[in-house]
Amino acid sequence: MLVEKLRKEWSMLSITDVVYNHTAANSKWIREHPECGYNLVNSPHLRPAWVLDRALWHLTTRIAEGRYKAKGLPADITSQSHLNAIRTVMHQDLFPEIKLWEFYQVKVESAVEQFRILLKNGSKPDRSKTGGKHGLKITQDLLYRRYGNTVDMDSALETFVPHSSSPQHIEECCDWLRQKLNELNAEHLQVVQQHQEQAVNCVLGNVTYERLADHGPKLGPVTKENPLVTRYFTFPYQDMTLEQEMELLNQPDKMCHCLAHNGWVMGDDPLRNFAEPGSNVYLRRELICWGDSVKLRYGNGPEDCPYLWAHMQKYTEITAKYFHGVRLDNCHSTPLHVAEFMLDVARTVCPNLYVVAELFTGSEELDNVFVTKLGITSLIREAMSAGDCHEEGRLVYRYGGEPVGAFVQPSLRPLIPSIAHAMFLDVTHDNECPIQLRSALDSLPSSAVVSMACCATGSTRGYDELVPHQISVVKEERFYPKWNATAPASSASEVGPHSGIIAGKLALNKLHQELAAQGFIQVYVDQVDADIVAITRHCPVTHQSVVAVCRTAFKDPKVHQYDANVPPMFIPGKIEEVILEARTVERNVGIYRKDDDYINGMPEYTVEIKEHIALQDSKVVKQAGVTSKGRSEFVQEISFQKLTPGSVIAFRVSLDPKAQKVVGVLRYYLSQFSPKYKRGSVADENPPEALRKPLSQLMSKLTLADMNVLLFRCGSEEQEDGGGCYSVPGWETFKYAGLQGLMSVFADVRPNNDLGHPVCANLRQGDWLIDFVSNRLTSREGPLALVGQWLGAMFDYVKHIPRYLIPCYFDAILVSTYTTALDAAYKQMSSFVQNGSSFVRHLALGSVQMCGVGRFPALPLLSVNLENVPYRVSPITGQKEQCCVSLAAGLPHFSSGIFRCWGRDTFIALRGLMLLTGRHTEARNIILAFAGTLRHGLIPNLLGEGRCARYNCRDAVWWWLQCIQDYATHVPQGHEILNCPVTRMYPTDDCEPCKPGEVEQPLYDVIQEALQCHLQGISFRERNAGPKIDMNMRDEGFSVTAKVDPATGFVTGGNRFNCGTWMDKMGESERARNKGMPATPRDGAAVEIVGLSKSAVRWVVGLHAKGLYPYDGAKVQREGKEEFVTYSQWNQQLQQSFEAAFWVSDDPNNPHEKSPELVHKKGIYKDSYGASSPWCDYQLRPNFTISMVVAPELFTVDRAWKALEVAEKKLLGPLGMKTLDPDDMVYCGVYDNALDNDNYNLAKGFNYHQGPEWLWPVGYFLRAKLYFATKMGQETYAQTVNLVKNVLSRHYTHLERSPWKGLPELTNENGQYCSFSCETQAWSLASVLEVLHDF
Repeated sequence: MLVEKLRKEWSMLSITDVVYNHTAANSKWIREHPECGYNLVNSPHLRPAWVLDRALWHLTTRIAEGRYKAKGLPADITSQSHLNAIRTVMHQDLFPEIKLWEFYQVKVESAVEQFRILLKNGSKPDRSKTGGKHGLKITQDLLYRRYGNTVDMDSALETFVPHSSSPQHIEECCDWLRQKLNELNAEHLQVVQQHQEQAVNCVLGNVTYERLADHGPKLGPVTKENPLVTRYFTFPYQDMTLEQEMELLNQPDKMCHCLAHNGWVMGDDPLRNFAEPGSNVYLRRELICWGDSVKLRYGNGPEDCPYLWAHMQKYTEITAKYFHGVRLDNCHSTPLHVAEFMLDVARTVCPNLYVVAELFTGSEELDNVFVTKLGITSLIREAMSAGDCHEEGRLVYRYGGEPVGAFVQPSLRPLIPSIAHAMFLDVTHDNECPIQLRSALDSLPSSAVVSMACCATGSTRGYDELVPHQISVVKEERFYPKWNATAPASSASEVGPHSGIIAGKLALNKLHQELAAQGFIQVYVDQVDADIVAITRHCPVTHQSVVAVCRTAFKDPKVHQYDANVPPMFIPGKIEEVILEARTVERNVGIYRKDDDYINGMPEYTVEIKEHIALQDSKVVKQAGVTSKGRSEFVQEISFQKLTPGSVIAFRVSLDPKAQKVVGVLRYYLSQFSPKYKRGSVADENPPEALRKPLSQLMSKLTLADMNVLLFRCGSEEQEDGGGCYSVPGWETFKYAGLQGLMSVFADVRPNNDLGHPVCANLRQGDWLIDFVSNRLTSREGPLALVGQWLGAMFDYVKHIPRYLIPCYFDAILVSTYTTALDAAYKQMSSFVQNGSSFVRHLALGSVQMCGVGRFPALPLLSVNLENVPYRVSPITGQKEQCCVSLAAGLPHFSSGIFRCWGRDTFIALRGLMLLTGRHTEARNIILAFAGTLRHGLIPNLLGEGRCARYNCRDAVWWWLQCIQDYATHVPQGHEILNCPVTRMYPTDDCEPCKPGEVEQPLYDVIQEALQCHLQGISFRERNAGPKIDMNMRDEGFSVTAKVDPATGFVTGGNRFNCGTWMDKMGESERARNKGMPATPRDGAAVEIVGLSKSAVRWVVGLHAKGLYPYDGAKVQREGKEEFVTYSQWNQQLQQSFEAAFWVSDDPNNPHEKSPELVHKKGIYKDSYGASSPWCDYQLRPNFTISMVVAPELFTVDRAWKALEVAEKKLLGPLGMKTLDPDDMVYCGVYDNALDNDNYNLAKGFNYHQGPEWLWPVGYFLRAKLYFATKMGQETYAQTVNLVKNVLSRHYTHLERSPWKGLPELTNENGQYCSFSCETQAWSLASVLEVLHDF
């Protein structure tokens, strides 16, 4: 068959139209199955439109017969006065005759009589229908009969109620109803008159185009063959009068054959079916109608019209069997569900079906609805839609290709919005001829513009032959000319290579195919002047370009004066050849005359063309000079002499030879990271020393502390070393000085190819950023310097390529270095990280982000007797010094100086960021360094290198003990840490700091001291108390107390003037009078401290039993007597006391509840026990979930689950946990530390922990949920797993998108961004990572 012959012999695939929206009006099958169309039986809402359509047909016959000549309306309509006459005739004669309004009105007297009978019978309204509301309802007659509308009598009875049942009052009510119905009929009349007015306007618009417009078909006089307007409905009956036709409305067997024609509606919603009820398109004559087709009615599925669905399915199967692709005709009006079904059928037959469609939605968003629903391969776009040369060039840029110098995209990259792939045509068959709208000379340059587009391209027969009129796909009956290579120019029946622009089109099509095959996927469009557009196609591998300069001729040069002075062009690179130069020229073979038998073109034009010539042989180029724009960017200046309107010239351009070689070498070195760079690569004959080792080998020498420098370090960390983060003038400063700062920016720039971004501009303008990246590392010592030298050597090559390519290759080097660094970092981490998901790895990278060594050591010195302690030469003293990593609390606010290290933050984060990631030695060093600072039995909150420490928190020591337990449990032979030497800075509470090594103890003795101090009781006043260490705290707040309550075993302490737990906001506003008052003192026994102490005591009991801990208790002085408290007793006491004290029962008679009047949430655990403000104990906060994780044995399963469900409902936010019950009177979820007003609860961020959603508690909530869900049954566990996944997915999304590559300290209510939060917080990352580990 022909299609197969074309494929095999000509290598051509065939596409055909598929039409689902309509069928030919003379189709035999539609006459046999009229239910497949919209007829007056299955679509009675079209009856008024049909009446109007028939009236317009009879108006046509009357005009053709000259019956309106006396009214100024002849058959030959040629002027505005004739149009005015049509308007008059329609309003005065046509509409009064057909009375369309009657289809939408109530027969008033009949309705009133029905109402009168109901009133006389004493009928009452059905209140279940009216709801007791007044208001008369009119029901549209679904059969659309004249005066067929009815009154909802229930609404009438509800609205018009007689004062009594007397005849007078009943008649009075009937008069009210009659008056209201007349008003409603008048309203409907007005609506119909508006429809009629629109119908008149649409009729006149149609007549104007078809008979008056210069660009219209000029149909001539009105006849039956060329009616006044196209008929909207089929009428398969003999001529009869309008009155006789109206009688057909009552004959369903006849009306079912009056079928609505198809068409399209300008500006309509393409997802709406304009033939369905609710649309008035046919009545208002808004349809641009195709009088030869019938619109098909599918309904919602095959059950609504079985024959139609089966028939079209068979049609689809046959089409897909023989053709390689289909064009969805009238796609925008084809019901989506129909097209989806049929294309599924087609793809079953032909899986690789190529689907194209032409959409007229007017919206790219709507286009994408069709594309994604139907799997459309290409959308047809058209150069003829451009009004000028500038717009035509914009379409080329819009519909295909990356920008020149685009970034190399990774295989796995984020989805970004994009427009549908285009099939870009110079003209489609539906639209007017370009020669009529532009000029014959424009055909060649506009074809060249289209051919340079990086997408599928196409044309319509007749364009290349210069046929000067639209070829009607409906009415044209002539033949296309045959091909004859030797056809004479004047032949109408044959065409050859010299006909029209065929020779030029052939060369352009070859060029288009070559550009696609050889990977010229990048596009640049330059609007040289009003008529000249230059289009560059660039290959990102070879960096060859093809530049086509097209001089369009939107206006005919015979009547429009074009500028003789063509501006010179500057083409970067070296011009290798002129691929083609072509001009449309006139020849003397006679002028165009429309042939009767063949669709002939204009013989007077042909193309003068040369291909593959040297630049000096060009007739279009006058001269070409070479200039240098930079170190390696050479530009050729081109002056033109014969670039006349209708001309095209295309150059093949290469980089300067030196730059070409440099690019090849760059690609050679980059090919070690990705095979994408192998093509076009050239081996380096004499590689620099820095590049002789693979980067992966250099990276393998870096420690994770080195990685912190390479990848991260925020501004304040860098400033400590005398540097800073790179700042782009006029834009902003990078988040990090390390590679992540750049990667975060390019993560947005790269997928969008945003080459106009300020960072890209900065790279093109100079080498400052390039030098910053490498110099920052080469200034350091050791392996980091070698990585810096490698980067510097690579950047030396980058500096010698054209500036427009620098962003692309800079990013390629950046991505390669970054990914190699990550691989090297992960290899130093635990198997949990190495084998983990991308989410696990992203979180684990927080360990590198937060753990580093600054210019000044942040940790106190460790014992010299300890093994595996890192040392360096001090950058300040030049002496050997310890350089242990410390853990920053958060970036950027807590990253350097004395504010970097906090005891509480460190030990909440240490398990997740250090133990789970495999950084065991560094975790040990941090634990021992803090152990050396123990004083008063407490670990400092603010470390301040130990010498400036503040011992004002009650919980840090318990988090420290929890981490020692976690270390001993998690690390192989981890219990050996108990014997590690600790160099004590404060061996006694009141001594001055001791020198390192002066007093040393094993860690187990330090632990024992902490436990004994709490059993004995801690009470002291902070050193240097006053504004020197805290400018906001009141004097009473500097008194620190903590002890174990003998009655319960709970660790209790604090007072209402200080805050010893993580909720430690101190009031700062004098104006609001909250200065010196803690927002959340949480004095008494804080629930998480009780849980942490239970965990610690249980652990030491177990250690002692195994012989790993020498103490089974501690001696204390109580009431002047020495007592020995065993840890076993303490452990049992906590177990027995906890639920009785902390559980808020549902039972109003619970004997353990001492203050039932304070209970406002039941089924929860108290936040504290024994607070100085008792109501604070009963506040719902997320802290009890911490105890559930570290000491789950304290909780009964059912109670724990109830409390967790309340927490989920009330406290769980998108990313974090609300820090206070939103039902609490002091809840406020928005944190603004800069706000100073009169509000005690808000001023100066007083609500820091009174509502804002902190992230780290969500980790404990999820871990508690998972733990107790395992005890609640399989179904509950499965539901909990779904919850955990949903919550964590939001963290993953945030982590992916965050330029800081971290999770924030907190958010405002409902996950809203908080500008006062740390952008990335150690404990936030750690707690989420712990969930994934325990999951």
